[in-house]
Amino acid sequence: MEAPWVGTWRPHPRHGPILAEFSTPGPKYWIPGTTGHTAHDPTRDRAPAYTFRGTKCPATASCSPGPRYFIHPSITKTGKHVAPSAHMTGRPKTKTEVTPGPSDYTTEHANKHVYYTAPVQSMMFRPKDIKPFRTPGPGTYTLPRILGPNTVYTCAEPCYSMRWKSQYQSCFQDLAKTPGPAAFAKVELDVYKTRAPKYTM
Repeated sequence: MEAPWVGTWRPHPRHGPILAEFSTPGPKYWIPGTTGHTAHDPTRDRAPAYTFRGTKCPATASCSPGPRYFIHPSITKTGKHVAPSAHMTGRPKTKTEVTPGPSDYTTEHANKHVYYTAPVQSMMFRPKDIKPFRTPGPGTYTLPRILGPNTVYTCAEPCYSMRWKSQYQSCFQDLAKTPGPAAFAKVELDVYKTRAPKYTM
């Protein structure tokens, strides 16, 4: 039964998909994929691909018995693992040697090196020299001087001499022995002042 007319348009059943049912531009467009090597997007970089190959046939020299044999857990790659255990054996026969006991040693002289002790002075005899040595005494050597201007291996410090007191203008000076004012010659004024002009006739 046909639907009634709506104005100049009559509703009818659709014959295919409509654009509102798709979130993409539509079924007529197809975008190439970015995964895989078949039909890959030419505008994208293609990552290296690896294939899975089948297992190789085992070599005859490296074939092992396989899991059908049971190996005890105590067998390791370094040998059989044995837990530590105590063994009851007899005492070995050794030759007994006579060794010194604790009372055979004297430690009195070593106590001062081990324990702290106060300083002690002891009285001893003078040791006898096997051969007397005639060595020079302290007064035999002459050391270079270290004071004054002329030294050997040190820097000389400033030297000052001690002089007597000057008698100039002292109460002990004999003024009769000093020259008077007339003993000195008169110095012309032209020597230390501007010379005046001179005229001759």
